[in-house]
Amino acid sequence: MFEVLAEPHRRRILDLLREQEQAVGDLVSALGISQPGVSKHLRVLREAGLVTTRRRGTQICYSLDAGGVRAVQAGLAGLATPALRSA
Repeated sequence: MFEVLAEPHRRRILDLLREQEQAVGDLVSALGISQPGVSKHLRVLREAGLVTTRRRGTQICYSLDAGGVRAVQAGLAGLATPALRSA
């Protein structure tokens, strides 16, 4: 999961999706990278369980997968707990 989140464009995509559902074209405009580049990052995020897709006419729209985000939060919280106990 850390490899997925380490990439700055992916973190920016997650930030944009946190605000609202986005079509690929909207993400391309916001990120300033090519459509194939955005699609590659979205595929990685989807395979990691962090985003979901929905068809809206001819567009594919992406949104955060709440379950995947909660799983990441829980995993990170679990890493921090032992360190906080010994501090």
